[in-house]
Amino acid sequence: MPDTLVLPMPAPSGVPASSLPVPPAARPPRSSTTLGEQLALRVADRIQRGALAPGARLPSVREGARQHGVSTSTVVAAYDRLQAQGLVEARRQRGFFVRESGAGRIGSGTTGTSRAGVGSPAPAAVAAPVDATALIRSMFHPGAAPAAPGMGTLPESWLDRALLDRALRRTLAQSSEALRYGDPAGDESLRQALARRLGGDLGIAASARQIVTTLGATHALDVVSRTLLQPGDAVLVDEPGWAVEFARLTRQGMRLLPVPRGPDGPDLAVMAQLLAEHRPKLYVTVSVLHNPTGHTLSLAAAHQILKLAEQFDLTIVEDDTYAWLAPPHAPRLAALDGLARTVYVSGFSKILAPNWRVGYVAAAPALAERLIDTKLLGTLTTPGLQERAVAWCLDQGLLRRHADRVVQRLDSARVRVVRLAQEAGCRFAAPPQGLFGWVDTGVDTERLAGLLATAGWLVAPGSLFHATPRATTLMRVNFASALDVRFWQSFVSARNTLLAATRG
Repeated sequence: MPDTLVLPMPAPSGVPASSLPVPPAARPPRSSTTLGEQLALRVADRIQRGALAPGARLPSVREGARQHGVSTSTVVAAYDRLQAQGLVEARRQRGFFVRESGAGRIGSGTTGTSRAGVGSPAPAAVAAPVDATALIRSMFHPGAAPAAPGMGTLPESWLDRALLDRALRRTLAQSSEALRYGDPAGDESLRQALARRLGGDLGIAASARQIVTTLGATHALDVVSRTLLQPGDAVLVDEPGWAVEFARLTRQGMRLLPVPRGPDGPDLAVMAQLLAEHRPKLYVTVSVLHNPTGHTLSLAAAHQILKLAEQFDLTIVEDDTYAWLAPPHAPRLAALDGLARTVYVSGFSKILAPNWRVGYVAAAPALAERLIDTKLLGTLTTPGLQERAVAWCLDQGLLRRHADRVVQRLDSARVRVVRLAQEAGCRFAAPPQGLFGWVDTGVDTERLAGLLATAGWLVAPGSLFHATPRATTLMRVNFASALDVRFWQSFVSARNTLLAATRG
C-alpha cells in the first residue's frame, strides 16, 4: 500500500468534510514517525490554523483510508491520537468531529497546568487519596470520573448503556422476581450461565450448585473471609496488592502477611517461610492481570503454590475481577485445582457498569452451602432482576461481544498512554498489560498525588498498594482514563515542583 497522505479540504459550514473532493496525493518526507503520527500532525495543524472549523466532521475511517492511500488502522491510529490530544471527539454512530478547541501535546509549549480550550470543563480540586477509604470516597466525587487516572473502573463512555437498558427491560417484562425474595444462592439462570462460562471459557469445572451470587466481587471476598476466618487469623496477601482488600481484612481483625509479588507470581521462598511460621488459613491473590502490576501467574508458579497449599492446609481465594479483560487461556488456580483448595471470585462491575453490583463465588459444594448461610445473614438475598439481566447478556453472547470491543479499545488506549507516560519522563516497572500500568515516576507519589489532587486529578500512589504504607516512586494509572494530555502536562509540572524542592 502506498505511504502517501492527503487531507480533505476544509468543510464549509454545514457540509461534512468527508463529502469534499480530495487533492492529489503528496508523498511526505521520510521520517521516523509512523504514518498515523504524520496524519495526526497534519490534521492537528489544520485544526489549530482554523482550516478545519470546530464541529467539522472528519472522513469516516474507511473513507479516510481511501482518501489518504493508507490502511484503516493508520487512520484509526491518527484519530485516536487526535482524541488523546483533545482535538477531536468521537460521537456514537456519527463519526469523528473537531472539538470547539484543543490542547497540544506534552512539551508543545502549553503550560503544565493549563486547561483552557480543551472542549471539556477543568477538573475541580479533589481530596488526595491518603488511604484505601479515601481513594474509594474520591471515586464517588461528582467530578472524579473524567479526571481520575487512578480510578479502577472503565470510563462511562466505554460502557454499553443500550445493552443494559435492553437487558433490564426484557427481564422486567418477563419476570415476577421483583415481587418476592429470590433464591438465597442467587438466580438459577445466572448460576447456570456462569457454570457454562467457567467451564467453557476458563476451564473451571463448577456446577450451578457450587456458585453463590453476591453484590459484586468485593462482597464475594467479604463473604468468603467471614465464612472461613476469625479475628486474629493470619492471611497471606500479595504485595503490592489491592488497598481495599488490605483495609477490609484489617478491619475484620486479621493479621496480614505480605508476600512480594513478581512477574511470575508470589515469591515462593517467602511464601513457604510464612506458611511454616504462621500457618495462615487463607491466601488472597489475583492470578491474572494482577492489580496493580498487570502481571499474570505462570504455570510453574501456579503448580508450586498448589503444592504449598496442600502441604500447609491452605485455602486460596482467587480474585479474577478483571476476567473479561484478560485472555481466557491465562492460567487460573481454580482450573488447575478443580476448586479443591481454591475459591474463585469474580463479578461484572468492571465490564458492564460499576453500579451493576453482580458478583459470585465458585467453591466446593460443602463450602458453597456455608457461603450461602453467611450471605443470608448479611444481605438476605441479591437482586434477581439484575442477575437475570446478566444471565441473558451471557446467554445471548452480547456480553462477550461487548467485552471484545472494550479489549480492542483498551489495547489502543494502552499504546497511547504508554507513549504519553514515556514522553512525560516515566518508565513502566512492569510490562503494560490489562487495565493498569505500574509507573515509576521518579518522585514520591504520595506527595505527587497531593499536588495533582489540588489541580483536580485523582491518582493512585503506590503507597496504597502496600500492606504497610511506605514511600515509593510508583503509582498505578488506568489506561482507559489516563488519555487526557492535560493530565500528563499537570503531572510534569507537579513532578518538576517536587524535584526542584528536593534539589533546593
